[in-house]
Amino acid sequence: MFTGEYIHSFDEKGRVIIPSKFRNELGETFYIGKGLDKCLFVYPIETWTEFVGKLRNLSTFNKQERFFLRRFVSGFSECSFDKQGRILVPPSLRDFSELNTDAAIIGVIDRIEIWNKDSWNDYSNNDEFDFDSIAEKMSDLGIGL
Repeated sequence: MFTGEYIHSFDEKGRVIIPSKFRNELGETFYIGKGLDKCLFVYPIETWTEFVGKLRNLSTFNKQERFFLRRFVSGFSECSFDKQGRILVPPSLRDFSELNTDAAIIGVIDRIEIWNKDSWNDYSNNDEFDFDSIAEKMSDLGIGL
């Protein structure tokens, strides 16, 4: 399970270190691609395979489902660590998420998300969402401590 928030910097080649706690959970190879809210999603192979299995249920005859499938899956590629525990984030993915210097690397249960640090700060402190109200709704759904 992925939890926690870490800040790391990109080097001049577009590499960023992934926290050792996350590296152990990810394994040697994993998938990285365009996520939602302008962040990158990083999935362990097992989770990615399970997710793709669910995507196979989308209909090729439904225009929106075709669009989603093409747009989402085409943004992913297999990735691995270098000897220093870094990953090379392709330029297209860095552009998509506006990753230039500092990245927030967060754990979201079954995946890792990589955000532009400033974008993450703006998103996580957004006044549009009231955390307490959302927590109450989670409780109504039977999700509570």
